[in-house]
Amino acid sequence: MANLTLAIDDDLLRAARIKAVQEGTSVNEICREAIARYAQPAQRDGEDFMAQLRALAARNIVPRAPGVAAEPLQSRSEMMDEAIAERMPTLMANLAKK
Repeated sequence: MANLTLAIDDDLLRAARIKAVQEGTSVNEICREAIARYAQPAQRDGEDFMAQLRALAARNIVPRAPGVAAEPLQSRSEMMDEAIAERMPTLMANLAKK
């Protein structure tokens, strides 16, 4: 079995470890299962895993309390910009100057 090294935000990893312990599993197992689902060539209806995610995002399906209107989901680009700005503010400041 191969090993894989990932770069993950410390707080995110801590939260994942806590949730995994509560669920009686490990972050390693969660990652292994996610990669296995991702690598599957097709699901029962012919759509791959990422196509299903894109379809959900396109329909703006967001869990919410009854009676609360759904907020539009951020695009992948917007989420990446936000993550980069949070983790690398100097880089974003330099890019904004150009």
